[in-house]
Amino acid sequence: MNIFRLAGDTTHLISVLILLLKIYATKSCSGISLKTQELYVMVFVARYLDLFTDFISLYNSVMKVVFITSSVAIVWCMRRHPLVRRSYDKDQDTFRHYFLVAVSFVLALIFHDKFTIKEVLWAFSIYLEAVAILPQLVLLQRSGNVDNLTGQYVLFLGAYRGFYILNWIYRYFTEKNYTRWISWIAGIVQSALYADFFYYYFISWKNNSKLQLPA
Repeated sequence: MNIFRLAGDTTHLISVLILLLKIYATKSCSGISLKTQELYVMVFVARYLDLFTDFISLYNSVMKVVFITSSVAIVWCMRRHPLVRRSYDKDQDTFRHYFLVAVSFVLALIFHDKFTIKEVLWAFSIYLEAVAILPQLVLLQRSGNVDNLTGQYVLFLGAYRGFYILNWIYRYFTEKNYTRWISWIAGIVQSALYADFFYYYFISWKNNSKLQLPA
C-alpha cells in the first residue's frame, strides 16, 4: 500500500467519524442529506460483496466492514433515532436520487471490465459514488449557511477522492499494466463536483468567516 492510498483511506474514515460525532454530540442531522447517505450504503454494499469470498488482507476486510456498518448506522439514526430524525430537513433534501441510481446501473451494464455480477456491481458502485455527493451539495446550497462539522465532513470526503487520484497516478507509473479507466473517469467527475465547495471553503477559511454557499 502506498502513502496516497493510506491518506485517502484515512481522510475517508475521518469524514465518517466527523459525521458520526456530529450526530452523536448534537443529536442532530441538520444539514446532512439522508439521500446521499442512502446512496453511500448502496455504494459500499455493492462494492464489498466480495467480503466473504475474496480475502486480500486484514486491513482491507476491516475497512470494508467499517464503511458498511458506519453508513448503515448513519442512515438508521437519521431515519429511526427519535431525536436525530426530528432535525432532518426533508423539505430541503428533495434531490431525485433514484435517477442517479438508475443511470449508474445502466452505465455499469454497458461499461464494465467483465460481464459478471461481481464486476457489474463494482462498476455500478464506482459510477454511483462519483455522483452520490450531489444531494448533499444541493442541500448545502439551499440551506446557505454550513455548520463547521458538516463543512469538515464534506471537506474530508473530497480530500479522500483527491488522495485516491494521486494513488492511481502513483500506481500507473509504478505497477506494470495497471489500468482502471472506469475508476479514473468517475474519480475525475467526482472531484469536479467538489470544486465549487472547495473554493468557497477556502474563501471562508482565508477570511476567517462562516462557510456560505451561494443558493
